[in-house]
Amino acid sequence: MSLLAVAGDHEVAGLKPSGKFRAVIDLASQEAPTYKAVIVKAFPHNPAYFTQGLALAGGSLYESTGGYGRSLLARLDLASGRVRKSRSLPARYFGEGLTVLGNRVYQLTWESRVGFVYDRDSFEPLREFFYDSEGWGLTHDGRRLIMSDGTSNLSFLDPDTRGITGRLEVRDHRGPVGKLNELEYVKGEVWANVWPTDRIVRISPLTGRVIGWIDLSGLLKPEDLTGPVDVLNGIAYDPESDRLFVTGKLWPKLFEIRLAPK
Repeated sequence: MSLLAVAGDHEVAGLKPSGKFRAVIDLASQEAPTYKAVIVKAFPHNPAYFTQGLALAGGSLYESTGGYGRSLLARLDLASGRVRKSRSLPARYFGEGLTVLGNRVYQLTWESRVGFVYDRDSFEPLREFFYDSEGWGLTHDGRRLIMSDGTSNLSFLDPDTRGITGRLEVRDHRGPVGKLNELEYVKGEVWANVWPTDRIVRISPLTGRVIGWIDLSGLLKPEDLTGPVDVLNGIAYDPESDRLFVTGKLWPKLFEIRLAPK
């Protein structure tokens, strides 16, 4: 349990702390600000891709798609959406989150509780790893893998051993924030799609506290809805150019966005 959560519990219990502890309690009771997305540019996205994981590395877009018998790992040209390289998963696996760290690509599966490590260039599988929950989203902070499982919890994994080194509960002023899905690490924060909404939650990886929300409703226009679409899912950040991209499951477009106060 985080310090903020403990502070909230003490306040409910009727204690009257003061000073710095009082300030922590006040912070825990505040609603985090909400931002909106402003579209900078739209890019083509394969509308057959049931997007479960998204990442940018070396100027290329990496994507993990879901669906039994149609899950794959793909490296794409950002501007055109064309596939540069892909690898299909065995039909028994439902692809989920992915992240690129160094010369490795890490990919989760949903209910099988198994993940895969690939060579970044060749997509050749290097090893498997296992976890004790469902696999949903995956990102990294440069040192640790960070994983979601559809609950309010984030797990931290050693990228070499893939063993879990810690867990963190995500909470806002109302309590735990569940259904955390695709993840991205952005400027020291963990961002998560909240299934099945059009919102992204911004999380402190130190305390688990929600420090902001992003409302992405209305990105797709009526003219984009020429085929079936599913929920928003997919966040990719390029720290070198400070560019942010989002998409969704079966979406025909990927959007570069910037944030503005709502």
